Amino acid sequence: MRLAIIHTTPATIEPLKALAGEMLPGVDVVNFVDDSILSQLRDNGGDVEAVAGRLVQYAAFAEEVGADVILSACSSVGELVDRMRRRVRIPVIRIDEAMAENAVARGDVIGVAATLATTLHPTLRLIERKAADANRTVTVRTRLVSAAYEQLMAGNAAAHDALLAEALLGLAAETDLVVLAQASMARVVAQLPESLQNRFLSSPRLAMQRVKAALVG
Repeated sequence: MRLAIIHTTPATIEPLKALAGEMLPGVDVVNFVDDSILSQLRDNGGDVEAVAGRLVQYAAFAEEVGADVILSACSSVGELVDRMRRRVRIPVIRIDEAMAENAVARGDVIGVAATLATTLHPTLRLIERKAADANRTVTVRTRLVSAAYEQLMAGNAAAHDALLAEALLGLAAETDLVVLAQASMARVVAQLPESLQNRFLSSPRLAMQRVKAALVG
C-alpha cells in the first residue's frame, strides 16, 4: 500500500513520515512538496483559487504514482480537498477535518491558534461548518502568533515553540479546548504541562487514523 502526502512546507515532511511509520507500518510514503504555495497565499490574502490548479494536479500525480490514499497536509489549502476528490478515484484526506469534528463534539468554547493568517481563517470556517453539520452551537476564539512562524522559517525552532506555548496557554485559559490550526504546531503540545495537554487538539495523529481507516476499508 502507498500513501501520498502533499505538503506546502518542508516542516511537515519528517513529522508526518515518522507518524506514518508508527501508525502504518509497511505502508510506502511518497511526498509531494511545493513550498511556494504559502508565500503566494500570504501575498494574495489567502486566495486559494490561485493555487487550486496545482493542488488538483498534485493529487492526479499522486494517483499516477500508485497511491492508495492521499493526505493533504496543509490546512491553508484544505478547502481545495473537495475539488481534489473529484479529480481522482482514491480517497483524499483533509488533515484538519477529523480534528475539527473532534473539537465540535467536545467543546462549547473552542480556541483556534495559528501562526499563519492563511490557515486561521480556513480552520475557523471548517469548525463552523462541522458545528452546523452536528447541529451544535459553539463559540470560537482565535489567536494568531505570526512571530512564531517567522522564527520557524528563520530556523529558530526553539523561539517558535516558546512563543507558541505562551499563546496556547493563554488561549486555553479562555476556552474548553484549543485547536492547533497547523500540523507544524503539534510538537509544542508535548512541552506544555502534562495536566493540560488533553485540552489541545492537533491534526496529524487524528488525520493519520483516518488515513489508516481508508487504507484498510
